Amino acid sequence: MSPLARWCHRHRLAVVLAWVGLLLALGLGAGAAGSAFGNSSTSQNTDSAKATALLQKASDSAAGKSGRIVWRAEAGKVTDAAAARPMTDVVERIAAAPGVAAVTSPYSAAGTRQISEDGTTAYATVTFGQDVSDAQIDHVKQLATGPGSARLHIALNGQAFSVTPTPNAAADAMGIALAFVVLVFVFRAVWVAVLPIVTAVVGVGTSAVAVMLLSHAVTLSSTTLTLGSLIGLGVGIDYALLIVNRHRTNLLAGMGVGESITKSLDTSGRAVVFAGLTVVVALLGMLTLNVGILTGMAVGAALTVLLTVLAAVTLLPALLGLIGPRVLSRRERRRPAGTGPRPSSGDGSGLWARWARRVQTRPRTLGLIGLVVLAALALPTLTLRLGSADDGNLPASSTNRQAYDMIADGFGPGFNGPLVLAVRAPGAADRAAEAKLVTALRQVDGVAGVSAAPMKEGQTVGVISVVPTTSPQSAATSDLIGHLRDDVLPKAEQGTSMKVYVGGVTASNDDFASVLTGKLPLFVLVIAALGFLLLTVAFRSLLVPAVGAVLNILSIGVAFGAIVVVFQYGFGAPLLGLGAAGPIESFVPILVVGIMFGLSMDYQVFLVSRMREEWAHTGDSHRAVRVGQAETGKVIAVAATIMVCVFGSFVFGGLRIISEFGVSLAVAVALDALLIRMVVVPALMHLCGRANWWLPRRLDRALPRISVEGPSEGPAERPGPGREPEVAGLSR
Repeated sequence: MSPLARWCHRHRLAVVLAWVGLLLALGLGAGAAGSAFGNSSTSQNTDSAKATALLQKASDSAAGKSGRIVWRAEAGKVTDAAAARPMTDVVERIAAAPGVAAVTSPYSAAGTRQISEDGTTAYATVTFGQDVSDAQIDHVKQLATGPGSARLHIALNGQAFSVTPTPNAAADAMGIALAFVVLVFVFRAVWVAVLPIVTAVVGVGTSAVAVMLLSHAVTLSSTTLTLGSLIGLGVGIDYALLIVNRHRTNLLAGMGVGESITKSLDTSGRAVVFAGLTVVVALLGMLTLNVGILTGMAVGAALTVLLTVLAAVTLLPALLGLIGPRVLSRRERRRPAGTGPRPSSGDGSGLWARWARRVQTRPRTLGLIGLVVLAALALPTLTLRLGSADDGNLPASSTNRQAYDMIADGFGPGFNGPLVLAVRAPGAADRAAEAKLVTALRQVDGVAGVSAAPMKEGQTVGVISVVPTTSPQSAATSDLIGHLRDDVLPKAEQGTSMKVYVGGVTASNDDFASVLTGKLPLFVLVIAALGFLLLTVAFRSLLVPAVGAVLNILSIGVAFGAIVVVFQYGFGAPLLGLGAAGPIESFVPILVVGIMFGLSMDYQVFLVSRMREEWAHTGDSHRAVRVGQAETGKVIAVAATIMVCVFGSFVFGGLRIISEFGVSLAVAVALDALLIRMVVVPALMHLCGRANWWLPRRLDRALPRISVEGPSEGPAERPGPGREPEVAGLSR
């Protein structure tokens, strides 16, 4: 890293201008080309995917989006003149509006079933043409809600009328502002706060426009930008802070600016690259799951992390060179060179030194308390249920949520998510079998209603609509889907060539959740194994990586526990404006695993590398653990606080999915840094003593040697049990 640091320092103005030029060029390209975000279907061979493919192949409809206009009479019935007259007029006007292909009114012969049994609720379906514009849909919305009053409540839902919450740009600003306040408060120097934030913002901004351009070549979800911003700001500020903090320490020790930048990049810069590449590897590991929406999000997030790391090791050294010694506060600059604070021995009177001694004196008690607390917080993970949020999870003020609730109250909860059975019936006997199936379905427990249009002569694909008695997100609805596939449909298909697939949005969401639920445990184990391997190579130890792998899993469990309590149980969700309780978005846990793995590795490397350096100099394991904890505690705490501020600000960003990421990552990072790295890890390492650094000689010779933080300038490492002496390769 030294040549890169020296080059960036010598050509600092050119480096800054290159980054500005890159950002402007990509921005102009994205402005001209726009974005092409979209949600891709999974590539899994699921029953619902087969149903969708069969229905699409058989359909000759040119219809586009559709939606529902739902109204409820607050006094009387919807068939009374006070409600029927204005709504009939509205439906007629909508039918004649530009872009509308068809409207089915509850007051027509074809729509008599669109009035609830108690007569208080009704709905009309609006089908638009394929080339309908947003302006035309907005015009229909205005017409539909026009007659609304205190006596007639009108709401809209469905694909055409879906109101997707827009990301709140203030969330980014809030996270950045909080990070700035924390940095100024801790370091008392404005440039220490400004430089990490500028570096992170440039990295995230560059990645954002790059992702917009990438969306034309790779299918990326519309939430990819917000997710990338969430991750990029958090890790970008942290990575830059580690380098700036090391640079400040070098300057206070009497180094010149150029020498300090080179030394900082050759030590902390290596750790940043190692940590960043670890996050990228974990994110790209999701490509092996072969799930379209995850692949796009992983690629976008990985690109963001790569560019923030690149900014930290190129742009940041250039900026440090431009501002010179002003990275220190005025009081620090007035000190004589070389009289600044030196690294602590862990015997000082500072907060972290005192705490490190406390952990050393009571490792069993504190370690046990920490593990019990973590296990308790992770316990809700056992009830984790994956699914997909729908209109029922929106805030109560949303028109989509109000329409959802009115439909559920008037027609039953299952009416919001009917199951669509695609029937392939090539022969006359198969069409007769379909008619028998419709009769049989009406007798199935959990089915509220069944409807099917009779198949015409020559028609080979039929459609059966099954309305469950429970809501789309209910576990009972999932059980019904399984019962139909495993028991009811195979029995109906016996002796015929008829084939029936259970599809529809509800079944598709259930299949997607089932696929990811099955892959999640294996993915967690693979990530833990990867972490064990990387830490073994980095620290030449078996015990430290093993403890790190187990604690990483526990940290992930805490993240899952947090989102289960807030979003699945609903504790605090309404107060935070996050809508009603419901299952966790299916792909959120997978992404949380990848992100938390990288962040946990970051703190573990930062903590243990300093411990290992002290072990290399003294051979005293207890001193090494105490000194490492005392000297890294402040920076780890500050870095974690910044992460929590950034992640926590996204809880209020307006998107349920991003809020789930914000809650899980904020809680997990806080506990990972302050409880796991500052209590449990040092406590366990004190209990293990010299065994922390044991590695079989044969394995030691076989493993590659990497230097996470550059060559040490100290003496050779003292050998641990079963080890030959070697030169220390990690220094802090």
